[in-house]
Amino acid sequence: MEIRTQRSAGTQAEILRSASAHRLENIANTFAAHWPEYLMEAAELGTFMLSACLFTVVLEHPASALRVAIASPMLRRVLIGLAMGLTAIAIIYSPWGKQSGAHLNPSVTLAFLRLGKVAPVDAAFYIAAQFIGGIAGVVLAAVLLGGTVADKAVRYAVTVPGPRGTATAFVAELGISFLLMTAVLNSSNSARVARFTGVIAGVLVATFISLEAPFSGMSMNPARTLGSALPSRLWDGLWVYFTAPPLGMLLASELYVRTRGVGAVICAKLHHHNNKRCIFNCGYAATNIGASMSGAVNPSLSLKET
Repeated sequence: MEIRTQRSAGTQAEILRSASAHRLENIANTFAAHWPEYLMEAAELGTFMLSACLFTVVLEHPASALRVAIASPMLRRVLIGLAMGLTAIAIIYSPWGKQSGAHLNPSVTLAFLRLGKVAPVDAAFYIAAQFIGGIAGVVLAAVLLGGTVADKAVRYAVTVPGPRGTATAFVAELGISFLLMTAVLNSSNSARVARFTGVIAGVLVATFISLEAPFSGMSMNPARTLGSALPSRLWDGLWVYFTAPPLGMLLASELYVRTRGVGAVICAKLHHHNNKRCIFNCGYAATNIGASMSGAVNPSLSLKET
């Protein structure tokens, strides 16, 4: 009896070791195959953060000629929003953005993970890359812009709750994250406007910075917030930016699935009307738009018409 028990325990241990080795091999193989997309995600958010620091210096630093010329805080905020919206659009439609899907945001990646479009291993590497990229972008900005980016009027383009407190910031971040993901899902899965998803996202970024920033700083992105918080050492309400954006985007995903069905989600890319490879659980090639790029259309599967 004791010998059989020992053999059984030994067999179970062997199974566990084999399963662990298989998982590690799968992780290693996935990384080897998809590392270019991970690098692209890091570079994309890094570029976004560099742009955020640059335009905040240009429009908010006391020594800036534009800061002196434009007395209205609202107008300066609108101009920063316009600059960041255009930056987002440029990244989404860049060659790297077309290939990686231009998530730039752990909240977006988590939403597509829930929708079954991103594999767990890819999601983990995407999120790690986004955090690394966000930090690297702000560090690069500090190197290039010197002490100007650390000025109290700039503060590394940090996002912190506004005068109304963390509760208001939480609700605001939840709301804008929900709206952004809702817009992305409805546009990227629509035959009529799929190719304009990046423009829609950029317009929303510009609008939210212009109107919502006084309440929370307008983040929607834990990696973006941490990238600025580390060098500035400003941790006010950090939990808001690690909870509200993912929750808002997951709620948007849940609502979309419940109203349209999980099959209505074609892919995790924001822009897919291109020839770049796709590492996601993608149904785009079988849709009417995707198939038209190769000269054939599968009538049994198409992007929704509305």
